[in-house]
Amino acid sequence: MRHIAVILTAVSLLLTTVPLGCKGEIKEPSVAGAFYPAQKEALKEMVDAFLSKAPKVKHGGKLIALITPHAGYQFSGQVAAYTYKQLEGQDIDTVVLIGPSHSKRFQGASVYARGSFRTPLGDVRIDEHLAGLLINEKAHIVVDPDAFGEEHSLEVQIPFLQRTLKRFKIVPILIGSPTRESFESLVKNLTRFLMNNDKAIIIASTDLSHYHDYQTAMRMDNNVIGSIKSILIEELNGHLMKGTGELCGAYPVIYTMAIARELGANNGLLYKYAHSGDVTGERSHVVGYAAMGIYRSDLTKEEKEKLLFIARETIKTYVSSGEAPSFDVKHPKLRAHGAAFVTINRNGSLRGCVGHIKPFMPLYQSVVRNAIAASSKDLRFPPLRKKEL
Repeated sequence: MRHIAVILTAVSLLLTTVPLGCKGEIKEPSVAGAFYPAQKEALKEMVDAFLSKAPKVKHGGKLIALITPHAGYQFSGQVAAYTYKQLEGQDIDTVVLIGPSHSKRFQGASVYARGSFRTPLGDVRIDEHLAGLLINEKAHIVVDPDAFGEEHSLEVQIPFLQRTLKRFKIVPILIGSPTRESFESLVKNLTRFLMNNDKAIIIASTDLSHYHDYQTAMRMDNNVIGSIKSILIEELNGHLMKGTGELCGAYPVIYTMAIARELGANNGLLYKYAHSGDVTGERSHVVGYAAMGIYRSDLTKEEKEKLLFIARETIKTYVSSGEAPSFDVKHPKLRAHGAAFVTINRNGSLRGCVGHIKPFMPLYQSVVRNAIAASSKDLRFPPLRKKEL
């Protein structure tokens, strides 16, 4: 996990296109009959049964990304169904699947760039155009079909997609040991594509904590889920490095969060959480599973009022004492990275205005920082005096 902090520094890269030679036109299933049924009707019935028990969540925001587990269907299939239920009825034509490599070690990322993925439910075509745009050997993003040979993290997602979407293509991406170059190139190019295609979505594949007792798993998983809800990559990274949280697909989730944040996402929603012990009854060594969505949403009236309260209290406290107050903020959207301007008016006249154009800190902290700056560092005005409060 120590490499995660390194890959978060942003730089610009030039895209290099390379040949897309994939071995074979069809990627045959690797875990049919093990992770899920190998017979078409049995698989269809199982997936449909899972989906029938999962509600579709009403959310006023724009769905940007999904996070879903990848264990055997008998363990995590019902949780995964909560993820895919949200796609029913949506007009999605491109799905970017990003997951960890369990069976092969490599540097950077591997894209399956040509042909189809096969499941007992049929074949799903690769979006070869998008895959080609992502390939960049200088940034360690390559075509390596062997990396997908025995990998299950993406394959197990496809039957759910086949039962919830109509016509769609996929771009399968496996993350090995990330490099800063691979992180920056994928985030930049996937952000650009998703920004210009409302019919595309990115799905990250991961399980949560592994083989802890029930209470420990719950504590660790809640830490991870909380960080994802507020799109706090740095906080999630801290949990991973300290061992207070686990994700076997940590890198795919961080890539996905970074892309979602670039697209304006400001909150995550937990659809369902469970662990293997809920199925097996064994609670001493469990694996955690979460189904989540990442959204771009407007602020509610309550959230807006909270920000105004923070701005006013910050100005009062700072002008009176020279100290910045602290706030215990629980709202996920206010804890997510955001940019804000704080404007001070006195008797209808401007008295200070300072802000950020781009988000690089939690929104409420941006308000605190800019409230202080507007009251004391706007060079057009003298610092606000206590008697003016």
